[in-house]
Amino acid sequence: MRKELTVKSLKDLPQAAQEFLSLTKGKKIFAFNGKMGAGKTTFIKALCSALEVEDNVCSPTFAILNVYLSRTEGEIYHFDFYRLEDEMQALDIGVEENFYSGNFCFLEWAEKIPSLLPTECVFVDIEETKDGERKISFSL
Repeated sequence: MRKELTVKSLKDLPQAAQEFLSLTKGKKIFAFNGKMGAGKTTFIKALCSALEVEDNVCSPTFAILNVYLSRTEGEIYHFDFYRLEDEMQALDIGVEENFYSGNFCFLEWAEKIPSLLPTECVFVDIEETKDGERKISFSL
């Protein structure tokens, strides 16, 4: 079943993050898809805040992986595969270990590693509407 959330402004992000986590309860691996600037990292920041991460959450574009510590969930992995040239590079940094750790994994540009994604991965599409809202849709 496809679910959809609408975020009208930045002030609505905390509520949208809580609702998203409630709707996806039990899921831990999320692949975010959207154009550059659609709000993938911004939504991941809101999710991390809802998961009580105290670290500075930012895009791991150059590091590929950021690890955050949540007071309630332990380690959370935030990947950005934009700069990868092939899936072997992802294997070299140990993504499979992270994916099967049982911890939350938030993936940006996961379309670069399609054959490595676990079957339980939730695909999340974020798109900006013409009036500046964000539509967040996903299937469970």
